[in-house]
Amino acid sequence: MSNDASPPASRPHPSRRLVIAQGAGFATLLAPLSALAQQPAAGGATRDLVATSAKVRLRPAPAPETEIWAFDGATPGPVLKVKQGETLRLALQNRTDKPLSLHWHGLRADHAMDGVGGFSQEPVPPGGQFEYRLTPPDSGTFLYRPMLIGGSSEPAGRGLSGMLIVEEKEPPSVDLDLPALIGDWLLGDDQKLLPFAADGQDGAAAGRLGSWLTVNGKPPPLPVKLPPGARVRLRLANACNARIMRLRFDEMKASVAAVDGQPTDTFEPVRGQLPFAPGTRYDVIFDMPETVGASASVTALIGPGVPLVRFVSEGAAKPARAPIVAMPLNPALPAAVRLQDAKRAELVIEGGARITPENKLDLVGLDLARPWTVNGGQGDPKGKPLLSVKRGTPVVIAITNKTAFLQPLHVHGHSFRLLHPLDDGWEPYFLDTVQIPEGKRLHIAFIADNPGRWLISSTVLERFDRGLWSWFEVT
Repeated sequence: MSNDASPPASRPHPSRRLVIAQGAGFATLLAPLSALAQQPAAGGATRDLVATSAKVRLRPAPAPETEIWAFDGATPGPVLKVKQGETLRLALQNRTDKPLSLHWHGLRADHAMDGVGGFSQEPVPPGGQFEYRLTPPDSGTFLYRPMLIGGSSEPAGRGLSGMLIVEEKEPPSVDLDLPALIGDWLLGDDQKLLPFAADGQDGAAAGRLGSWLTVNGKPPPLPVKLPPGARVRLRLANACNARIMRLRFDEMKASVAAVDGQPTDTFEPVRGQLPFAPGTRYDVIFDMPETVGASASVTALIGPGVPLVRFVSEGAAKPARAPIVAMPLNPALPAAVRLQDAKRAELVIEGGARITPENKLDLVGLDLARPWTVNGGQGDPKGKPLLSVKRGTPVVIAITNKTAFLQPLHVHGHSFRLLHPLDDGWEPYFLDTVQIPEGKRLHIAFIADNPGRWLISSTVLERFDRGLWSWFEVT
């Protein structure tokens, strides 16, 4: 299998339906999973999370180890767990040589804990620490990764990321709950990380696209052996700096149970595929094939395809289960948004590299330090907000992408609905990250119910570092 994630010749468009869209007894499950699932103390105790240098083998042996940055000595960092409604206290210790802060992607937390260095908090300097106190109102699957104004790409590209799981009070019954975090590494022939571009070209185009994918920090595919008929909850998260891809589900009847951490009425992916931009998460529930030796897999549609996780049926069959049903919705989210009462705003993205007819980058005349504009300017924490509203106000934002690239955007502190093109309804799921195809315009709607200052930011970190973001205020 070749896992060279070189830039695709053409950029896939998301479908309209999906523009977004423990088994301790299973000894065959790989050891790396048990190493990942470290549960920190909740309540009054504080758990240390140490960012420091480490060496790991990203490619199969005999490839040498790669020097990276890691949380607690491993990449990805530990799967942090907390029960819905409880408080998680984390002391981030920065032992790298760069400033650092952690954004809790998708978490509707207090704005002071959102973790955007230079905006919602001061960056944590080398040798410093900062305590995050998170009391998630919603259960679900979330992502943590570095985010600070002008300095997100390098710490993330060196390996600092992980998953946060907020456990439901009554989780669905499964035989295996498997987190799978997808990473993207730009490696040289010597397996060292290639330098982080100082000329800004990555930030003006697709971003830092890696040459090697990993699943939970290991070479893919991640092999999982389970009894025939076993039920699996697969939590997929994209922690890549810039890699926008699609996922294909092979030889399985996959039921999407949550999108961006928020439960939804279950549905099968259109044509067995889902769009998967940086920051996106899916909870997928499925039953293992009933035939011993049969396999099912999840594949990243990059080049000829990169198998990410491969499930194989082995051993005695499990008893038949009831059909998969939807998980309860998080009660803190509104059932509806009164569009007729909404405060409306426009967000127009322009700039970036141009694409020639030969599918090459044209950077002539482009300011590589400030290649993107949002409503004619760049993100500025001291500038005028996109909008300022009182708590409880319904909001509709029209986002227009006038660039040559698909633009994934993340709304901080809120979950939103993707509106239909005629503005007469919305897709049946909540999102916090949306993909805007090149040359297209989409509308999102939400209730501004979380006080504070919140970003709307590119999830391609090199673009974010070059100013592709805006912000709004809830008073």
